[in-house]
Formats: sequence, C-alpha cells, structure tokens
Amino acid sequence: MFKKSLQTITVAATVVTASGCAAVASPVGQGALFTSVQGPVTATPNAAVSKVGESCASNVLGLFATGDASIEQARRNGGINEVSTIDHHSTSVLFIYSKFCTVVRGQ
Repeated sequence: MFKKSLQTITVAATVVTASGCAAVASPVGQGALFTSVQGPVTATPNAAVSKVGESCASNVLGLFATGDASIEQARRNGGINEVSTIDHHSTSVLFIYSKFCTVVRGQ
C-alpha cells in the first residue's frame, strides 16, 4: 500500500515539475499530453488581406530554445507592409517539445 502511494506521489510530482519544461502560451491552459491551440492577438480596420507571413520559435525539454516568433519577423517573412490581423498558434507534446508561431496577414 505504501509503495503504491509513493509511486503515485512520484508520478504526480514529476508531471507537476516537468510542466514548465517545454510549455507554450495557450488561452485555455496547457494539456498534459498534447496542446494545439490558436488564438487572436489583434486586428486593424484594414480588412484587405493578400499576403500571410509566419514566424516561429521552438523549445526542446526546456534546454534548447530557438527561433524568432516576433510580429516583425512574420511581417518580413510574408513581405507585408500593412498589417491587417495578427494571430498565434502553439503546439506542445508531453512537455518535451513546444512550438509557438505568430501569423501576420495583410498587404
């Protein structure tokens, strides 16, 4: 009985501790096994959209983080001069790998 309780506590502590290793921004919270969400950042009165640009950053185990998920980089990647909307999407798997992307639409 004690051994089973100790195992349960150990697993729970591991999950709680690992939850910050490769976490991403999410409007609904972080899924323990998998997260894949999208959300708005902002919109402008400019309704015309003819180009899309995306910029991403990723993280592995909380040890290696690379990329540029800035709005400016997404704008440059899409060749956009006038921004209409900015959205984001994030994905994470088992707190091992996460990716956060910014999507800019405009002209």
